[in-house]
Parts: sequence; C-alpha cells; structure tokens
Amino acid sequence: MKISKINLTNFRIYKGENKLIFPSNGEKNISIIAGKNGFGKTTFLTSLIWVFYGKLMAQVEDKYKKDIKNSGGYEKYLKSLINRSVKRDFEQNDSEISNFSVEVELQDLFIPSIPCRTVTIKRSFDLKSEEENLIILIDGDENELTKDVGYEVFIDDFILPREIAKFFFFDAEKIVSLAEAKSNSELKSLSKAYSEVLGIKKYEELKNNLEVLLSKLRRRGGSEFEKSKLDDLISKEEELQKRIDHNQDKRDDIDKQITILKSKSDSLQEKLIREGNAITLEELKELKSERNILKEESIGIKNKLKKLLDIVPLVIAGKQLVKLHDQLALESNVLNGVLNSQLLRKEIESFSKSVLENIDALILDTDSKKKAKEALNLSLETKFKKKNTSENDKKVLLDFSEERFRDFEAIYTNIKTTYVSQFNAIVQEEKNNRVLLSRVTNKIKQAEARKDKPLAKQFREEKAETEKSIQEFIEQKNKLIEELGGLNTNHSSTRKVRSEYEKNFNLAKTDRKKHQVTEQLLLKINDVIKKIKQDKKFSLQRSMILGLKRLMHKNDFIIDVRVNIKEDIMDIDLLDKEGNVIDKDSLSKGEQQLYATALLKALVDESGIKFPVFIDSPLQKFDKFHSKNIIKEF
Repeated sequence: MKISKINLTNFRIYKGENKLIFPSNGEKNISIIAGKNGFGKTTFLTSLIWVFYGKLMAQVEDKYKKDIKNSGGYEKYLKSLINRSVKRDFEQNDSEISNFSVEVELQDLFIPSIPCRTVTIKRSFDLKSEEENLIILIDGDENELTKDVGYEVFIDDFILPREIAKFFFFDAEKIVSLAEAKSNSELKSLSKAYSEVLGIKKYEELKNNLEVLLSKLRRRGGSEFEKSKLDDLISKEEELQKRIDHNQDKRDDIDKQITILKSKSDSLQEKLIREGNAITLEELKELKSERNILKEESIGIKNKLKKLLDIVPLVIAGKQLVKLHDQLALESNVLNGVLNSQLLRKEIESFSKSVLENIDALILDTDSKKKAKEALNLSLETKFKKKNTSENDKKVLLDFSEERFRDFEAIYTNIKTTYVSQFNAIVQEEKNNRVLLSRVTNKIKQAEARKDKPLAKQFREEKAETEKSIQEFIEQKNKLIEELGGLNTNHSSTRKVRSEYEKNFNLAKTDRKKHQVTEQLLLKINDVIKKIKQDKKFSLQRSMILGLKRLMHKNDFIIDVRVNIKEDIMDIDLLDKEGNVIDKDSLSKGEQQLYATALLKALVDESGIKFPVFIDSPLQKFDKFHSKNIIKEF
C-alpha cells in the first residue's frame, strides 16, 4: 500500500487547498517534509490520524485523548482544527467558507474479492452545520462494501487498525514512553497493541468468541429459575468489570495529573534556584534530619572517647603499671600456690593414712612398724616445710580478689594491644563528624537566610502546595489500587461461580455435540495462540537485536534481547554481556529513543502490514553518530 496524494484544506496552519503528491516510480521510498518550528510538521501528522480515525483518534495516542479532553470534548476539539483566519472570517465577516477537510488517496491496496487501483478517504467538518462527514471511494466511486460494513470498520479492517496506528504514526521524541512503561496497566496496554500488530489479537478474539458460544450453549440447558440466577451472576460480573474499567480510567487520569504537577514542581524548583534557593524544601528537611543524626552520633562518639580517657592515667603510668601488673600476677600465683599446697597436703595425708593402715595389716614386729611410720611422717614434714619456706619469701602487698585481678588483666591487655588504634580511630571519627556537622549546618543557614525573599517565598509556597497535591493524588491512586485488588478477586470469584453453575445445566442432545466440538476447537485455538506467541517471541527478539546493533554505536552495550510473555502481559528485557538485565531508566533519552525506534521497526516488520510509516522529527535527541545510523539503516 502507498499513499499517492494528500490534500489539506483549511486544516489549522494549512489555509486554502494544499496538495502533496508522492511520486510512485518504485525506486525511492522515503519522503522528507522539512520546515521550521511551528510551520506545520506535527499538524501534518495530526491531519492523517484525524482523516483515518475521526473521534476514535483518542484511542490511537494519549496525546490526542488529552487534547480532546482539554478542549472540552470532541465537538469543541473539531472547531480548534479549522484554520484561525478562516474561522475568524466566518464568525466576524459572515464568510461562506466554513469547512475544513483532509483527503488521502491510497494505491496498491488489497481488498479481498474487489479489484481496485485507488482508495480515497476524505473527512470534513463544517462549522455552519457542525457536522462531520466521511467519504470513502474505490476507484473514484462509492462501493456497497464500504456502506455495508461501515466506513470506520472498513478503515479498521482493510487499511490500518487504530489499535496499532501508533506504530505507524509516531512522534520520535515521545516514543520514549515505550521504554518507560513499568506498571501493569502500562504493560497491559502495550501488550494489547503488540498482540494486534503481531496478528495475535484475531486468534484471541476467536478464542473469546468460542468461550461466549460455550457459555450460551450451557445456558440453554437451564430451567427458568436457573437462568434467572445465571442472569444475576452475569449482571454482577458485568457490573464488576465496569467498575474495574472505571477504576483504570481514574488511575490513568491521576497519572496524567501527577505528571502535570511534577512538571510544575520542577519548573518552580528552577525558579527557586534562579532566586538563589538552590535546594528544595525536601532537601532542607533532609539536611535538618542529617544534622540531628550527626549530633546524636557526636554524643555517642564523645561517650566512647570518655571511656577511653578514663584509662589515660594508667597509660601515662607506663613502667609503674607494668610493675603493678607483675606484682598482682605474683600475688595471684602465690594465692593459687597456697590453695594448691593445701589441696596437695590433704591428698598426701589421706594417702599416708592409707599407707599406714596397710603397714598395720602387714605381719611385722612392733618396732619395725614404728620405724616405718616415723620415716614416712618425717619425709612428709620435710617436704611441706621446704615448700612453705619458699612461698613465704613472696610478699602479698595488694591482696586483689581473683575477680578484681581479671578486670585489671583485661584493662592491661587492652592498653598493650588495641588501645592506641581505638583511640586514634575515635579521634578521627570525631573530627569527621565535626566537619560534616559544620558543613550541613552552614548549608541550612544559607538556605534559611535566603528563604525570606518575597518572590522565593511565593515560589516555595506554590511548590509546597504542588507537592501536597501530588501526595494526595498518590494516596488516591494507592486507594484505587487497593480497591482494584478487591474488585479483581470478586470478579474472578463471580466468573468462576458462573462458569461452574453453567456446567450443571443439562444440555440438549444437539447442543451437547456443539458443546463438545466447541471445547475441542477451544483447546486447539489455545495451542495455536501459544505456538504463535512463541514463534513471534523469537522472531521479535531477533529483529530487535538486529535493529539495535544497526542503530547503536556502542557495540558491546546491549548484547541480547529477551521477550517475556506471561499471561496477557508481554515485556522486553535488554541484556548486557554478562546476561544481566539493563534498567531502561538508566538509558539516556537518546538511547531510550533508539530502543523504542528499534522496537517499532521490529513490530512493523513482523506485522507484515504494508502501510507507510510516518515519523515526526526522527532525529530528535540523537548525536551525529546515531543520526547517521538512523538515516543509513532505518
């Protein structure tokens, strides 16, 4: 399919009739529309989306949804599309010219069973009648097919489905949103578009239709009472689905409001910086919090230092401390020696008593027994007298208890080994703490010294109010997410009850056969969808990595691409040479745009849809190396 001609009449900046004719010589397939800022390049892209989709353009991109909402609805948005000069002449000078239009002529379009050379689509709006009109001509004439299926459906089915139009009409600067998608809702929205562009959606629609058919067949077998109860379950299920959709819409609106408020907050912060307030209120609070923490740490450091200073007199004592330790060790040994002697004496006395008893048992004369006993007692007395004499040479001066000696031993060991390093470390820690505390205190003083400027005060109040609004929106969103969890649980439960309830209905004979065949088809279609997803997954991975390698000048940055498919969510991971996932937030805006551009190209290539691709400002954010790659390779 090719676009051979575009005609813009009184559409915004394009006053009067403006024709663009694209040559179709089959050799050149790139057209460049250049112009200064504000000269209608983005308007040109908007005109194409409007001519194809009209009021449904809000479903193509959030930008158009937002524009329509800000205008106060689609009808008022239409009035903003007419050229200002034409609108002013109509309203003030009663000019007869009161309409604008966009017309597109397509060539080489394949329509089953209908031979055609050209298809012309023209959409117009008249200020006088306030009516929008759409005409579709095949080879210059109206056709029954377009009337039978409806113009909007014809465009959706035979030209380009609106769900995937974002991949064919895109603003190169804004497609970084593809790289920034993180939440489940954002990923689901993208996954739906991926499914459509990859041709999976048709199979999923067929699957849904088969499930609906199964449900209808089951319902026919129920009694009136059962059908009534089933209707209640279906009604409850539909109501829950509406509430889920409404919840999603509210969260989307909140996300947009948060984005707007964050932009406003950033702008106010820039103004504060220009006024000399280089830090935000949050940063000031953080500084004060840091100051309090440093003060608490300072108290702790001083307490540790005080404990070490208590020992300083002992350190200064030096040699006298060593003498004290030696004396205490000596006394401890003496004490242990006395105790050991007493124990030993008891043991030996017990032993000698046993020996003497055995001597008495021997058959010896009285004189011999007496001599043996005297010899044993003399030997023992001599031994103990000698030991006591040596122990009495050691004088006990301090008489520390064992527990007091152990405490002193611990202090003495500490002084000899780790005391110096501990003392130096704590002194250094105290110095570092003092420097940091001084630095933070000075920052706080500087910030508070500037806060009394009237204009800065106004900006700060506005920023505080904006941040408060952002926080309120975040709280509302969290409540909606919490509510969504309950709604999803309730919806799944109701759906399961409804499904189980339908199974209990007695099917008629013919319905039973239909039910059986439909179930078999459903199993097959599930297998087909699974296989297609896997095939598309590997195919998309291959196309993505090829595109990235062509476009990126960092050859060793992104080594591989992994497409993850889980239920109804499809996400894409970028892998480095170690196989680790690269956080897309860590990419520069230019790299994010390259990633999104490669993804779009891969999706367009995989879709097999032969529709022209329109790119607004394709070289935004790119340096000369990447610009060269885009021009040569993309």
